[in-house]
Amino acid sequence: MAISDTARRNHQELFPGHVSTLARTDPELIEYFDNFAFDEVLRHGSLDAPTRLMAQLAAMIACQAVSEYRVMLWAALTAGVTPVQVKEIVYQAVPYVGMAKVFDFLHATNEVLTEQGVELPLPGQSTTTPGTRAERGLAVQKQIVGASAVEQMYAAAPADEQHIQRYLSANCFGDHYTRGGLDVPTRELLTLAMLVSLGGCDAQVKGHVAANLNVGNDRGRLIEVLTQLLPYIGYPRTLNALRALDEVAPAQHTPEQDTPEQED
Repeated sequence: MAISDTARRNHQELFPGHVSTLARTDPELIEYFDNFAFDEVLRHGSLDAPTRLMAQLAAMIACQAVSEYRVMLWAALTAGVTPVQVKEIVYQAVPYVGMAKVFDFLHATNEVLTEQGVELPLPGQSTTTPGTRAERGLAVQKQIVGASAVEQMYAAAPADEQHIQRYLSANCFGDHYTRGGLDVPTRELLTLAMLVSLGGCDAQVKGHVAANLNVGNDRGRLIEVLTQLLPYIGYPRTLNALRALDEVAPAQHTPEQDTPEQED
């Protein structure tokens, strides 16, 4: 087997002049991985390169793949993902993956950006204050999740858990989803990429499939994102995500899918 011309070209566009050491030590693996990830998978759908790479970076944070994250971060910047967008991916991961896991990725991001000559800190993207974060967060939470669903979450929570619901509105949504740098539909795609890649978040994956649909990311777009995550997160988590998608947004049956009956 040899690496296809298409895979070589796509790889070169993302990693100009870079030759992987694994191509020398593990040539067979790299041949079929590159043919899969940089040719076959890229032929599916029409997801633009920056969105694809942002979703992959989000997934790598959730997977704790810091070495691969560094490599793909260079590729993302080469493909046109901006430093502000990169930082917002990392910040968006904090409420979903947790600061304990995001910490090393924040430092890795700063190191790569500094190596690229980017001056830190970047311009601030916060749009709320301590006085407005709760109200703004609740509003955007209702926009994304649905007002009735949010009200039901508050109503169902016992009195001694109400503070967690308030944190969810003010912190997760108020501190993060209201930020600039990325729009809400993109943030929802990134959140889904993280939850899928974390594993063990089946209920949350289903909830954010529905949330993505609410903000305009349709079934086709979600399948495109999951397809581009597959080489990096593996089949089990991808198939689990597809099951959640099928439960929330089943494929529409079309007449073309019917099997013609055989005539006697």
